[in-house]
Amino acid sequence: MAESSLRDSVPPNPTRSSSCEPQKDLGTVWIWGLPFAQLDRYQTIEAIERLIRRGEPSFLITANVQYAMLCDGDPRLAEVNRQAAFLVADGMPMVWYSRLLGRPLPERVAGSDLIYLLARRAAEQGHRVFFLGGKPGVAAAAANILAWRYPGLQIAGVEAPELESLSTEEHQQLVERIRDARADLLLAALGQPKGELWLAANHRALGVPVSVQVGATFDFVAGRAARAPRWMQAIGLEWLHRMCCDPKRLGPRYARNARFLAKAVLRDLIGRRRPIASCSASASEE
Repeated sequence: MAESSLRDSVPPNPTRSSSCEPQKDLGTVWIWGLPFAQLDRYQTIEAIERLIRRGEPSFLITANVQYAMLCDGDPRLAEVNRQAAFLVADGMPMVWYSRLLGRPLPERVAGSDLIYLLARRAAEQGHRVFFLGGKPGVAAAAANILAWRYPGLQIAGVEAPELESLSTEEHQQLVERIRDARADLLLAALGQPKGELWLAANHRALGVPVSVQVGATFDFVAGRAARAPRWMQAIGLEWLHRMCCDPKRLGPRYARNARFLAKAVLRDLIGRRRPIASCSASASEE
């Protein structure tokens, strides 16, 4: 798919779809313009299980600070977030800030943790899982490792397309292959915000009950990249570990994230906008 197609993939004012409905049943905390579900990782797995059993195409978002920053500067993503079944906080700054606001999120729900819980649940329940994206060979390696780790896990398919290079016909064929695989869960590693835009634009055509963008998770599972030690994750320093491992790429990104955080907090403090954190009741009244 060409970049221009991605740019126009989400209509400005579409009709609200049923994929938004589960979010209304979840406690919601608004932080920096994003509606986070008050779920821990295990509650997230249960919410995903309900969506799979419902059987209607949907997607969810694991939102980190990078995604919050992208949303702040890209109006297309507001509609993506409205279409999502729910968002979970994949970043400790959101968790810390929610506590300051008196509406605490239970914990960070990282895609790189969810993938193991999802694979285990899929193996137990007989759900079929499709792996989409990542660098060549990485998704297949991750799928094989998870299938070995969780006996009975059904791999519905593996694809690692370069979406920007696909013709319209090739893109349609990709969508058809995923739909024909009859997966229950689609794990996508397509980058931000490309992955979220693509899922929002295509999840109905894919026909998969649950799709989720998981970022660099395939690399972690396949052993192509190392996660931070647990103690660093617990105190919110996983970003520092990742930056040390890939300073040229991630150094500038985390600098931009830090500037965004400072501006977002300052904007809240001086009250130039409506308070960004609110309870689910006020959100439902809008």
